[in-house]
Amino acid sequence: MKKDDIQEELKDVEQPFESKEEQDDEKDVRAEEALKETLKKIKETAREEDPKPSQQVNLRSILGGDILTAEMVRSQIWLFVLIVAFSIVYVAFRYQCQQDMQTIDRLETELKDAKNKALAASSTLTEKCRESHVLDILKQNKDSLLHIADQPPYIIQIPE
Repeated sequence: MKKDDIQEELKDVEQPFESKEEQDDEKDVRAEEALKETLKKIKETAREEDPKPSQQVNLRSILGGDILTAEMVRSQIWLFVLIVAFSIVYVAFRYQCQQDMQTIDRLETELKDAKNKALAASSTLTEKCRESHVLDILKQNKDSLLHIADQPPYIIQIPE
């Protein structure tokens, strides 16, 4: 074998050893980069607003207002606002409806009273307009010029 061939074989043997060291260095660099990326992802997902461990719901926490600080309540605040708004509108409409019903009852009572007064007045007028009642009044007032007709009424014929 020649000297050149031997040197080439030595280079071939040395290159894998060097490349293994370089490969180890590259693996270390890749591992460090992967570690940095993993830490970055963990920092992005970790927040200060992580939910606290669930507490037991009891009367004291409800009356004390502790339940209002829960994440569920804070995320549903617009639903609560909507429910309160609908409750206020419901109460207001019910109050207005009751006021209208009271007004209708009062007006119906006034209408009945007015109808009764009109009926009484009509009855009194009908009684006073009867012929027998008018004759009695004429007899009582002797100085009146009005009296009962002795002759039947005439029918006057007008030629056309």
